[in-house]
Amino acid sequence: MDKERLIFLHHCEALTWNQMRSILKVDPHLIEIFSMDVRRLMMSFSLSEQTAKRLYDHMNQKKSTYIMKNLMKHSISAVTVFDDDYPIYLKTIYDPPWVLYGQGDWSTLNQVKMISVVGTRNPSKQGKQALQKVLEPLVKNGWIVISGLAKGIDTFAHELCIRSGSETAAVLGSGIMQVYPKENKELAKQISLQGIVLSEFSPSVTPKRWHFPMRNRIISGLSRATLVAEARTQSGSLITADQALEQGRDVFAIPGSILEECSDGTNFLIQNGAKLVMNADDILNEGF
Repeated sequence: MDKERLIFLHHCEALTWNQMRSILKVDPHLIEIFSMDVRRLMMSFSLSEQTAKRLYDHMNQKKSTYIMKNLMKHSISAVTVFDDDYPIYLKTIYDPPWVLYGQGDWSTLNQVKMISVVGTRNPSKQGKQALQKVLEPLVKNGWIVISGLAKGIDTFAHELCIRSGSETAAVLGSGIMQVYPKENKELAKQISLQGIVLSEFSPSVTPKRWHFPMRNRIISGLSRATLVAEARTQSGSLITADQALEQGRDVFAIPGSILEECSDGTNFLIQNGAKLVMNADDILNEGF
């Protein structure tokens, strides 16, 4: 497998994860694909005409050297699923990203003591206090927190790590050069110096609605356990919890008041088998 060729193809936004899998199955060394016309691309990899045309244009209008130099220019490194430094736990999920782009220290993602944290974008004061009670002892004990840089619980968790001098990892639903939300651009810079910012989307890709459920499988997949702080019943946090369970990960939830809508999701998770967490020991006692 030629790493540079895979990264080059991965920059073609037209390709889905499954289409990339089909390409690698037929052309595992990514050699033949570069000599194919639109018709052969369609026939060889079961692509629609529109997708085949976009891929053909990508292969003929851009050069891999330009892409690699651009990554280097912005201090962005890339690892493929075939590389030794690809995150250990993430490699075991059903659909690991073919390529991950990162700014920061990749070794952050290959630690034993890691926990993924998700929650509402509009947390209550009590919700943040409860998360701090659970998370702070872990962070001070060298645990690495993985979250999604979103407003609310994600931001709070990352900032707690930054203040404590602990490493943290932020998984974006956009390219690294298109940080979302924009108000967290400075926080992303701090995280890259004290951990890592990463994404499966090539650096210039802007955020789109369907990116975030895709991003969530990475948040849950990077560690052995996911902690849900505050979440509504219809939320991305519960999607992340579902994905964690599908990946064979543990799910922890902080209970909340039955009077608070932002606790409905976490209480629902507990009703359905998530481990109720009131302090850090409730996580540590599970053998982590």
